[in-house]
Amino acid sequence: MKTHLLDYDLPRELIAQTPAPRRDASRLMVCRREGGEPETREFAEFPSLLRAGDVLVVNDTAVYPARLVGRLADGEGELMLLRKLGPTRYRALARPARRSPVGARFAFAEDGLHAEVVAVLAGPERVVEFYGAEDVEAAVDAVGRVPLPPYIKRPEGPTAEDAERYQTVYGRRRGSVAAPTAGLHFTSEALEEIRARGVDVVEITLHVSYGTFKPLRTEVLEDHEMEREEMNVNRAAARMISAAKLEGRRVIAVGTTTVRALETAADDAGIVAPYRGETGLFIYPGYKFKVVEAVLTNFHLPRSSLLALVAAFAGIENVLQWYGTAVREGYRFYSYGDAMFVS
Repeated sequence: MKTHLLDYDLPRELIAQTPAPRRDASRLMVCRREGGEPETREFAEFPSLLRAGDVLVVNDTAVYPARLVGRLADGEGELMLLRKLGPTRYRALARPARRSPVGARFAFAEDGLHAEVVAVLAGPERVVEFYGAEDVEAAVDAVGRVPLPPYIKRPEGPTAEDAERYQTVYGRRRGSVAAPTAGLHFTSEALEEIRARGVDVVEITLHVSYGTFKPLRTEVLEDHEMEREEMNVNRAAARMISAAKLEGRRVIAVGTTTVRALETAADDAGIVAPYRGETGLFIYPGYKFKVVEAVLTNFHLPRSSLLALVAAFAGIENVLQWYGTAVREGYRFYSYGDAMFVS
């Protein structure tokens, strides 16, 4: 499949730069895989689209303040932490890369957190070792900033509101540098209503990497290689999801990260086993889904692995038609944008 088939035109003004006034005030496009015109709802109505016996699976990863702005010996420097490799060691993007060779030192506090480049990887990627703080995670939290996506462009940078809103209400397992954005729409009250309707809410974990923002650069879609991400489906979650499959109840995934984690942990019959490790699963049109029967997701970048997954689930013609409708009707796109529910 040619990657350009996942292209679409999006006016820049439809890229959401700030969250909706309330989490559940976003619009919700309700779509059927068999096709037809989508319906427009408010996300506050989402619980009414579920039925007793459904299993709603969410990604409980938490975003941490992974963007650190400090100083090199000859000017300003910045690290974007990508992945924790050890108690004091991280893989990171270093800026400016040309002034970040092995031995370069970043200072983030005069008498506190510092980092030294210990290895040069591809492009601007580096391995850095932190020192100068007894508790590195606490020090990173104190000086770091919310790692907003590159398409959110604000002169003032991230705000205190972003620290709350670029995080799901159920995020509890630190490890992501990007939010699982379909989950940003939920309030605690919405989750209570969903449970009251007889729906099981199950938490699994996939730590979202910066690779989620990388466009597909290969001419042929199948040639793309996903960045590997850490994930965990615990025994209790696997048991609840598998029981639903055996009993013919719907398994609904909140977000593409949840879809990838579930499909990684499942066998060909859709039975999910406990799984702790990594996934590099790339889902694109032609993929046969084993577990997931409905997906709540946001509107994604053109030529992205996220859009490829939604196209695999619902059909590329359907998805591009729905995206065209969303553009015409002024839906908000990407992380802080509106949502779609595909069943």
